[in-house]
Order: sequence, then C-alpha cells, then structure tokens
Amino acid sequence: MKRALFPGSFDPITNGHIEILHRGLTLFDEIIVGIGLNTAKQPMFSPEQRKKWIVEAFADEPRIQVHIYTGLTVRFAREVGARFILRGLRSAPDYEYERNIDLLNKYLDSQIETFYLLSSPETSFVSSTLVREVIRFHGHLEGLLPPHIIRDIYALYPGGKPIGNTP
Repeated sequence: MKRALFPGSFDPITNGHIEILHRGLTLFDEIIVGIGLNTAKQPMFSPEQRKKWIVEAFADEPRIQVHIYTGLTVRFAREVGARFILRGLRSAPDYEYERNIDLLNKYLDSQIETFYLLSSPETSFVSSTLVREVIRFHGHLEGLLPPHIIRDIYALYPGGKPIGNTP
C-alpha cells in the first residue's frame, strides 16, 4: 500500500489544500493529513477545530485520515507508516522553501520520498496566511475555503459583515 503524509498547519485548510489532496488520491492508496503543531507559529484555530474541518471535508473519503502531531515530520511519517510526503507548490519561492525541507528530511531519513504537486491557477494564490488576514478584516471567504468552514468562521467572527466582491 502506498501511504503518503500531507503535513501542514492547515490554519485553516484551504481550497488549495483540498485540491492537492484530491489529486494526491490518484497517486496514493491512502493519505494521512498531519496537522503539525509548529512552535514558531501562533495559530488562529485550535488543532481540534482544524481536525474537525478536515474530517468533515473528507467525510465521504475513507482513504484520508487526519492526525495531530508534534515533532519532526519524518518521525511522524515513520510512526504512521508513510513512505511518502505529499506537498503542494504554488510558486517558485514555495519550491525553494520546500526543497530545503526535503533535503533536511532526506538527511534525517533517506527512506522517505517527497512528492510535489503544483497548485492549479485557480488556487495558486490561496494560502492559510492570507486567508487569516481576510478573516481578521471580514473579507469574503467564498472560493478560498470549503463552505462548511466559511459557515463556522462567520459564526465564530460575527463582528463584521464580509466586504469585497462576491464571486
């Protein structure tokens, strides 16, 4: 069985992440979404909330599992039996950043291989960081996030009506 780990903070998971996961399912028998607790980041949403959203997004897809983890990604990949790491690339700077992580991962565990999928033009501009800014300033989230997450965010942050163009 070809099992991949798709690691990230997913704060929140975006349509870009969702796209990469759907495409990844054509390559792998199973994908584990690993919500990594990054000590260098201050998350907007709890790990449990992020997990709930991802589980709900893939409720009809038994080949996707969701776990929260701490520590090194390659160590977690070994723990869950994943020989592959799946990553999405939006741009050249993403590639440079991911390349260095891949080189370090290879140094730590030469048995784990990283696969990269390029984002589609429709989602290549979407990042969790930018989405959090849109949330903070009450912008439209449609087209950036799955509808169930948008619903929950609007309920969590009712302080202002979204502004901007409605898609």
